[in-house]
Amino acid sequence: MSKDYYAILGVSRSASDAEIKKAYRKMAAKFHPDKPSGDEARFKDISEAYETLSDPEKRQMYDQFGSDYQQAGAGGFGGFGGGSADFSDIFGDMFGGAGGGFGGQSHAGGFGQRQARPQKGEDQTVNVMVNLTEAIEGTERTINVQTGNPNSHSNSYDSTPIKVRIPAGVTQDQKIRVKGKGFAGFNGGPSGDVIIKINLEKHPHYRVEGNDVYLDLPVTPWEAALGAKVEIPTLKGKVKMSIAPGTQSGAKMRIKDRGLGKTPGNQYVVVQVMTPPVSSDEDKALYEKMAEQMPFNPRSEF
Repeated sequence: MSKDYYAILGVSRSASDAEIKKAYRKMAAKFHPDKPSGDEARFKDISEAYETLSDPEKRQMYDQFGSDYQQAGAGGFGGFGGGSADFSDIFGDMFGGAGGGFGGQSHAGGFGQRQARPQKGEDQTVNVMVNLTEAIEGTERTINVQTGNPNSHSNSYDSTPIKVRIPAGVTQDQKIRVKGKGFAGFNGGPSGDVIIKINLEKHPHYRVEGNDVYLDLPVTPWEAALGAKVEIPTLKGKVKMSIAPGTQSGAKMRIKDRGLGKTPGNQYVVVQVMTPPVSSDEDKALYEKMAEQMPFNPRSEF
């Protein structure tokens, strides 16, 4: 059965030589038999595809006849010019030496004896929820991490608790790396790392946008109209602010450096004018008197 070399490498039929080489490096690094995620059969197909598509003459014949092009060449096209893919630079980069540890045998053919190399274990990511106070002040968490080989056939892991420090000033989606606490290495290689991904809990009063914190501040109509001094909560304690006379709902005031992050953002206070409910005839009469004494049409420009 003819193999689709372009599909094997994940490139289009019009891919450039550079694109083919880049795709091969990526696939080979993932499926190399010395890797934790290695797949020898798939790696052979990847190497075979690269050996063909990286050679202009072979690629031309493959485009005409498919992966059976060698028989077509032997039957009347005079064979090929003897060119072959150069794997040495690719595997030298990936494994730190020419040939990638295959004992001098062809990478697209048999594999023979391979030198087992120490491989670092895989990292693992753990999502950790913190509230805004903890994000401001820092905190500690005890989390369970998996140990063992994630590519083993058993699909069973041991779990071990580790204590991690969440530093002050963390923000949403920030990642904290804990060295050497991930999955075990291979052939004496070091363990991977644990990546702590920060998720901020929703707060009943504050909302977060980047490093800035927003707070909706309810005020009475008379506080907005006449001005007032009010006490405003922040994640770092309460502060007093002045509301200017004539402040409208939606007005925004800034409290500097009361947000999140190592370089703190700001807290923004958004004024929300709240209308007192009418709960008695006296309340209704007062509103009617206000309407009569202070005629005002906020929709006059419509």
